[in-house]
Amino acid sequence: MRKLKAMRTAAALALAVGTMTAVGASQAQAAAQATVHGCDSGYVCLYPGAGWNNDRPTLTYFRYDTYNLNNVTGTYRIFNNQTGNAYFRTCTGYNGVGCEGYLYPGTYITRDMTPINSVVVGE
Repeated sequence: MRKLKAMRTAAALALAVGTMTAVGASQAQAAAQATVHGCDSGYVCLYPGAGWNNDRPTLTYFRYDTYNLNNVTGTYRIFNNQTGNAYFRTCTGYNGVGCEGYLYPGTYITRDMTPINSVVVGE
Protein backbone atom coordinates (compact mmCIF):
# COMPACT_ATOMS: atom_id res chain seq x y z
CA MET A 1 0.00 0.00 0.00
CA ARG A 2 2.81 2.43 0.87
CA LYS A 3 4.56 1.61 -2.39
CA LEU A 4 1.39 2.40 -4.40
CA LYS A 5 0.90 5.67 -2.48
CA ALA A 6 4.55 6.66 -3.10
CA MET A 7 4.14 5.93 -6.81
CA ARG A 8 0.98 8.08 -6.98
CA THR A 9 2.75 10.92 -5.16
CA ALA A 10 5.74 10.71 -7.52
CA ALA A 11 3.43 10.70 -10.56
CA ALA A 12 1.52 13.74 -9.26
CA LEU A 13 4.78 15.57 -8.57
CA ALA A 14 6.10 14.77 -12.06
CA LEU A 15 2.88 16.06 -13.61
CA ALA A 16 3.05 19.26 -11.56
CA VAL A 17 6.69 19.88 -12.50
CA GLY A 18 5.93 19.21 -16.18
CA THR A 19 3.03 21.64 -16.07
CA MET A 20 5.14 24.34 -14.42
CA THR A 21 7.88 23.88 -17.02
CA ALA A 22 5.38 24.14 -19.88
CA VAL A 23 3.81 27.27 -18.38
CA GLY A 24 7.24 28.83 -17.82
CA ALA A 25 8.30 28.04 -21.38
CA SER A 26 5.13 29.52 -22.87
CA GLN A 27 5.57 32.69 -20.79
CA ALA A 28 9.17 33.05 -21.95
CA GLN A 29 8.11 32.46 -25.55
CA ALA A 30 5.37 35.10 -25.28
CA ALA A 31 7.86 37.59 -23.85
CA ALA A 32 10.26 36.93 -26.73
CA GLN A 33 7.43 37.63 -29.19
CA ALA A 34 6.38 40.95 -27.68
CA THR A 35 6.52 44.41 -29.20
CA VAL A 36 9.46 46.26 -27.62
CA HIS A 37 10.04 50.01 -28.08
CA GLY A 38 7.49 49.98 -30.91
CA CYS A 39 9.32 47.19 -32.72
CA ASP A 40 7.09 44.20 -33.45
CA SER A 41 8.33 40.68 -32.85
CA GLY A 42 10.20 39.31 -35.86
CA TYR A 43 11.49 42.70 -37.01
CA VAL A 44 14.72 44.66 -36.93
CA CYS A 45 13.98 48.32 -36.24
CA LEU A 46 16.09 51.42 -36.77
CA TYR A 47 15.48 54.62 -34.78
CA PRO A 48 17.07 57.95 -35.73
CA GLY A 49 19.45 59.29 -33.11
CA ALA A 50 21.02 57.59 -30.11
CA GLY A 51 17.73 56.74 -28.40
CA TRP A 52 14.39 55.05 -29.00
CA ASN A 53 12.73 58.01 -30.83
CA ASN A 54 9.66 57.81 -28.55
CA ASP A 55 9.29 54.12 -29.54
CA ARG A 56 8.79 55.01 -33.22
CA PRO A 57 11.23 53.27 -35.58
CA THR A 58 11.69 54.92 -38.97
CA LEU A 59 12.98 51.80 -40.76
CA THR A 60 11.88 48.20 -40.20
CA TYR A 61 12.99 44.93 -41.77
CA PHE A 62 11.20 41.59 -41.53
CA ARG A 63 12.22 39.28 -44.39
CA TYR A 64 15.60 37.61 -44.65
CA ASP A 65 17.24 39.58 -47.45
CA THR A 66 19.84 42.18 -48.35
CA TYR A 67 18.64 45.78 -48.48
CA ASN A 68 20.47 48.69 -50.13
CA LEU A 69 20.12 51.99 -48.25
CA ASN A 70 19.53 55.48 -49.61
CA ASN A 71 19.89 58.67 -47.54
CA VAL A 72 20.38 56.82 -44.23
CA THR A 73 23.07 58.89 -42.52
CA GLY A 74 23.98 59.88 -39.01
CA THR A 75 23.46 58.01 -35.77
CA TYR A 76 20.78 55.32 -35.47
CA ARG A 77 19.75 52.94 -32.71
CA ILE A 78 19.36 49.45 -34.22
CA PHE A 79 17.26 46.88 -32.33
CA ASN A 80 16.96 43.23 -33.38
CA ASN A 81 13.57 41.97 -32.17
CA GLN A 82 13.66 38.84 -34.32
CA THR A 83 13.32 35.33 -32.93
CA GLY A 84 15.45 32.20 -33.15
CA ASN A 85 18.93 32.63 -34.60
CA ALA A 86 18.07 35.53 -36.92
CA TYR A 87 20.80 38.16 -37.23
CA PHE A 88 21.27 41.65 -38.62
CA ARG A 89 24.43 43.02 -40.24
CA THR A 90 25.52 46.42 -41.55
CA CYS A 91 27.63 46.53 -44.72
CA THR A 92 29.82 49.29 -46.15
CA GLY A 93 29.16 48.25 -49.76
CA TYR A 94 25.96 47.82 -51.70
CA ASN A 95 24.33 44.38 -52.07
CA GLY A 96 25.71 43.06 -48.79
CA VAL A 97 29.41 43.58 -49.53
CA GLY A 98 31.82 44.41 -46.69
CA CYS A 99 29.53 43.31 -43.85
CA GLU A 100 30.50 43.88 -40.22
CA GLY A 101 29.64 41.91 -37.09
CA TYR A 102 26.37 40.27 -36.12
CA LEU A 103 23.49 41.73 -34.11
CA TYR A 104 21.49 38.86 -32.59
CA PRO A 105 17.89 38.82 -31.32
CA GLY A 106 17.16 40.83 -28.20
CA THR A 107 20.17 43.13 -28.62
CA TYR A 108 20.71 46.65 -29.89
CA ILE A 109 23.53 48.98 -30.87
CA THR A 110 23.88 52.67 -31.60
CA ARG A 111 25.77 53.17 -34.86
CA ASP A 112 26.83 55.88 -37.28
CA MET A 113 25.09 54.77 -40.49
CA THR A 114 26.87 57.30 -42.75
CA PRO A 115 29.41 54.77 -44.14
CA ILE A 116 26.75 51.99 -44.38
CA ASN A 117 25.28 51.30 -47.82
CA SER A 118 23.37 48.05 -47.21
CA VAL A 119 22.07 45.80 -44.44
CA VAL A 120 21.47 42.06 -44.24
CA VAL A 121 18.75 40.25 -42.32
CA GLY A 122 19.49 36.53 -42.20
CA GLU A 123 19.54 33.29 -40.29
